[in-house]
Amino acid sequence: MGNIAMAYLGAGLGAGLTTIGAGMGIGKLAASAMEGIGRQPAAAGDIRTLSLITAGMIEGVALFAVVLCFLMSQKS
Repeated sequence: MGNIAMAYLGAGLGAGLTTIGAGMGIGKLAASAMEGIGRQPAAAGDIRTLSLITAGMIEGVALFAVVLCFLMSQKS
């Protein structure tokens, strides 16, 4: 394999691992939020707001990592 092929392979693996990590993080966040709402229904609005903000931050980091993977593959 050439250097370009290895760069594309690395970018694909990096993007895939980033996506898996973000999905697992958001899944754990949602599960914890639903459990918290089940235990404290009065705090549902606060829990929902904080979980949406946190999910947005996780998605932002994941998007940044995926873009970085593909930009680094183009530099090879």
